[in-house]
Amino acid sequence: MTACQKNQANQSAKEKEEAKDMDFDELLPYVGEFGLYQKILFILMIPFASFVAWVYFSQIFITLIPDDYWCWVPELANLTVDERLSLAIPISQGGYSSCSMYDINYTEILLSGVHLPDPSWPTKACQHGWEFNYTSVPYATVATELGWVCENSALPTTAQSIFFVGAIFGGLIFGWIADQYGRIPALIGANLMGFLAGVATAFSQSFWQFTLCRFFVGFAFDNCFTMMYILVLEYVGPKWRTFVANMSIAIFFTFAACILPWIAYFLADWRMTCIATSVPLVLAVATPWLVPESARWIVSQGDVDKAITILNKFERINGTKVPEDVYKRFRETCARIRKEEEAEKTYSVIDLFKSPRLRRITLLFIVIWMAISLVFDGHVRNVDNLGLNVFMTFTIAAATELPADTFLTAVLDRWGRRWLACGSLIVSGIFSIWASAVSNKIHSASLAILGRFWINISYNIGLQYAAEVLPTVVRAQGVALIHIMGYVASILAPFVVYLDVVSSILPLLVLGVLGIGAGFLTLFLPETLDKDLPQTLQDGEDFGKEQKMWDFPCINKKCKDEEMPPAMFRSFSRGSAGASMRASLRGETLRSSMIYRSSRRSRKTSNPITEVERL
Repeated sequence: MTACQKNQANQSAKEKEEAKDMDFDELLPYVGEFGLYQKILFILMIPFASFVAWVYFSQIFITLIPDDYWCWVPELANLTVDERLSLAIPISQGGYSSCSMYDINYTEILLSGVHLPDPSWPTKACQHGWEFNYTSVPYATVATELGWVCENSALPTTAQSIFFVGAIFGGLIFGWIADQYGRIPALIGANLMGFLAGVATAFSQSFWQFTLCRFFVGFAFDNCFTMMYILVLEYVGPKWRTFVANMSIAIFFTFAACILPWIAYFLADWRMTCIATSVPLVLAVATPWLVPESARWIVSQGDVDKAITILNKFERINGTKVPEDVYKRFRETCARIRKEEEAEKTYSVIDLFKSPRLRRITLLFIVIWMAISLVFDGHVRNVDNLGLNVFMTFTIAAATELPADTFLTAVLDRWGRRWLACGSLIVSGIFSIWASAVSNKIHSASLAILGRFWINISYNIGLQYAAEVLPTVVRAQGVALIHIMGYVASILAPFVVYLDVVSSILPLLVLGVLGIGAGFLTLFLPETLDKDLPQTLQDGEDFGKEQKMWDFPCINKKCKDEEMPPAMFRSFSRGSAGASMRASLRGETLRSSMIYRSSRRSRKTSNPITEVERL
């Protein structure tokens, strides 16, 4: 037998061996892909989706500053508001000054019977704090109580940026905990951190106390939901992951974000808002009694029998029965995959930068994701600058997540990633720039909300795009790096919004330019729709080389559809396999080897449908 024939025989034997393999996604149909237990777990996502929305957005409503405020003058306390304004506050271009008062002896002025100011009086900065008009914001906030206005107006922005610094540390710490001790401990730890730091925020008496608390609240951001999100997706069959992944965000997260402004509005107390949105996080301690540990993680630790015990519980509740030979094949497959994983642990994120094409793609993803993160968070925080009722505007803007997710679910696996990402970013940028150029507040706010709608789509595409392009052996670490850089960009977003103090058009103008620029950059990325995803570093270097910049999946699909029956299999590939990839990778951002283990392809196969499913 020649060497060539031996290689062919070995390859054939290997293919036969792998054909007998039973990975987790192939096992799930026997257990039940979306049975009663999975439906219970789906419902249990509701509190955690609420927690992450409140952790993310609550600072907006505890640091609101009314549009109208002026210097407080103790000597004039017995006068009416109009009399105090008239006598003590100079008139500036836009009305009464917010940061200056007349530098006179008000006691003598009152004794002399003067009730009208002399424009020639000297002025000075506010000396005794400020008065606020609580018509638009009907409660005092930490910013109004501590006087974060005028020369201190950048303090809320700084505190918000420190929150994102905490998110970086939290992602790394809880990602390590999840990798070493399991998803459940990480989920409980993140929520307890958010609970303790959130309640402590209510007792802050200074800027530095408040900022320290927000730093630790940032530890909970993302982690307080993402761990649960991943857990549930791991137990749901491939054809149901699109529904679970997108609807958990579109319904649960969106609903929690929409009711948050009204929690703050009706409590009308920033401290009570902190407590009301933080105390529920303590409910996470009940998780071990309600939610099973990740069977995939348990398998990665080598305890296959314990994972099967968990799956037996799914069988009982779902009313299914898995044949023993299936579990036997599953055990054998897990043992082989574990050996392969150990053999591949020598790769690191540095390898992404060693070859020219893969380095360029990685850098492009970093820049694009940083832009998307900054634009997304900028739109979230810019609602207070739109000049309308901040509670209503925020609610409408947050509600755009629902139609955005629904639209994305319908078209992503038909139109592809690259052109849809490009189009949504550019359209978002156009609406943002248009909003900055319109003087009518209602029209400007409407355009800004449309910009938010399209950046929601871009954000959701970005969550999966890099994970599909980067090779399997460094996928987890590469995705982690890209998303960490996104958090770094989010640190800058509050300062972009703060540009409103320079000019009201600047925040939306900057967000628009960044969106359009990032949109054009996506055209230099490879398309992943219906492609075999790269496994080795060489696969990553070669991935998409045959593609042209102007290739469009819809056009290509029409040609293939005319040549390739049956349609049933093409539909499955689009609707199930591609959507499963999106669902199983979305949200796994900072969990280095945890991402690797849960989304890793167990083997390379010649069937693209099966390959995508197993990621």
